[in-house]
Amino acid sequence: MSGAIGVIVLAAGQGTRFRQVAGADRDKLLADCTGRDGGVRSVIEQVLVSLPASLERRVLVTTADRPQVIRMAKAYGFEIVLIESTGMGDSIAAGVAACPQLGGWLIVLGDMPFILPSTVEQVLAGISDDGISVPVMNGEYGHPVGFGRTFGPGLKALSGDRGAKLLFASARVVEVAVEDAGVLWDVDVPEALVFA
Repeated sequence: MSGAIGVIVLAAGQGTRFRQVAGADRDKLLADCTGRDGGVRSVIEQVLVSLPASLERRVLVTTADRPQVIRMAKAYGFEIVLIESTGMGDSIAAGVAACPQLGGWLIVLGDMPFILPSTVEQVLAGISDDGISVPVMNGEYGHPVGFGRTFGPGLKALSGDRGAKLLFASARVVEVAVEDAGVLWDVDVPEALVFA
């Protein structure tokens, strides 16, 4: 592994399914939830709190209409990258383009507040220059996902709603077996704010 690893938190999605249930003015990233540590914080703060301090380069990708998310991320030492698109591919590309010189990138979804910090550390440890590190729970790939430096051009070329799954086909994938249901738990609807 050569070079530092940066973290890119994707927080540009509009949470349409959540808003359909909770109300058009409700941003799921700002909804309160009780974290695995028992602390009550907003969804995005739970995500930010779970990331290790050792990750010096921190980028959060979001849209300009989320001033509270932006303030929260800045309080945790994140650089903000604003985009107009809400597509996951566009978000990943913008985040990697903001720090292309790194040795790798940990891609974290802003609506997955229940991932254990120890799982994040395990995924980070699995990153290599030419590999993808992904947590696996009960045979299913989860998040966050770590990409080594050779994937930089491919990540920067992503666009639209398509994430980075297509990069897995030709990659050396390091499967990190975890006992952490948080790697599969995203907050798409209000009921998902309670981890069970």
